[in-house]
Amino acid sequence: LQEVGEPFKEEKAVAKYLRFNCPTKSTNMMGHRVDYFIASKAVDCLLDSKWAKAKKGEEALFTNRESVVDYCNRLLKKQFFHRALKVMKTKPDKDAKKEKEKGKAESGKEEEKKSKKESGKDEKTKKEKEKKKDGDKEEGKKDETPGTPKKKETKRKFKLEPHEDQIFLDGNEVYVWIYDPVHFKTFAMGLVLVIAVIAATLFPLWPAEMRVGVYYLSVGAGCFVASILLLAVARCILFLIIWLITGGRHHFWFLPNLTADVGFIDSFRPLYTHEYKGPKADLKKEEKSESKKQQKYDSEEKSDSEKKEEDDGKTEATRNLGTEGSGGERHSDTDSDRREDDRSQHSSGNGNDFEMITKEELEQQTDEGDCEEEEEDSESRPSHEKS
Repeated sequence: LQEVGEPFKEEKAVAKYLRFNCPTKSTNMMGHRVDYFIASKAVDCLLDSKWAKAKKGEEALFTNRESVVDYCNRLLKKQFFHRALKVMKTKPDKDAKKEKEKGKAESGKEEEKKSKKESGKDEKTKKEKEKKKDGDKEEGKKDETPGTPKKKETKRKFKLEPHEDQIFLDGNEVYVWIYDPVHFKTFAMGLVLVIAVIAATLFPLWPAEMRVGVYYLSVGAGCFVASILLLAVARCILFLIIWLITGGRHHFWFLPNLTADVGFIDSFRPLYTHEYKGPKADLKKEEKSESKKQQKYDSEEKSDSEKKEEDDGKTEATRNLGTEGSGGERHSDTDSDRREDDRSQHSSGNGNDFEMITKEELEQQTDEGDCEEEEEDSESRPSHEKS
């Protein structure tokens, strides 16, 4: 019964501390602007509060996360906040179809334009475009360094709806504030405003010295505002005079930040600015752009030449390897031939050659030997007979 009844002073103090110290966000719920918080952050906030520290002779109100969850359940039942459900917003099918059709139409138009341009231009212009694209790609790769900021991720929109189970759970659950006390600062500012209004209405009853002082202060403030307005008009007139005399070449501003959305001191800094926008400035801009383009082309040509040199080096290396291999084979062939010649000469010198001979060849050799012997005998016989 006590939990459902009116909250105690301690519960109000804890809820007030949680309301002003726990990080909150605002959104729309059922057509109303509401503030909501996440359960885990609320538990962390209360564990760092004074109620989590034990006093002399007293125990701490919050000792662990479970005790904080139990206490927040009490606050929820006493309607300091209530549980809500996140519902992600989805785009209707019609909008998605329209976007797809628009994207297709735009892509078709771009392709037609590109085809017309490519057909009308020469090969040189195509090469220049390719070089420019390569330079842009290299610049894009350089920009994608770890120090550079990434593109902003699109956040998905969602809306809040009341949850059926009104229980406090430690986690990423969302809870909407119902309790909205007045902060001390707003109370003090409202009090000071009320006192100032009452004092202004009682101005005739003020002492004479105070009335004279307030009068001089108001006159000084009025003169200051009028001087700023006159300065703003005078600087515009000065700019127009210089611009007309120089034919729009010189842009001179006195106190350029006077009417800008900056602080009081920064509105008087710098004292003046001057810009020259004539033919020389245009030529300088053109020269700078041309120099940048030439640097890009030179870097691209260098990269191409380096690539060619690397390719030539690779081909020469492969050729050298081939020649070395063929030379090695040739050397090996010549060495083997030389060794065989040496062996043949050595064998012929020693007379140690051995050959395989068949029986028929042996018989033929023996017959030839007998014939030779008979011829020799026949030659020798007539010699003896003559003698």
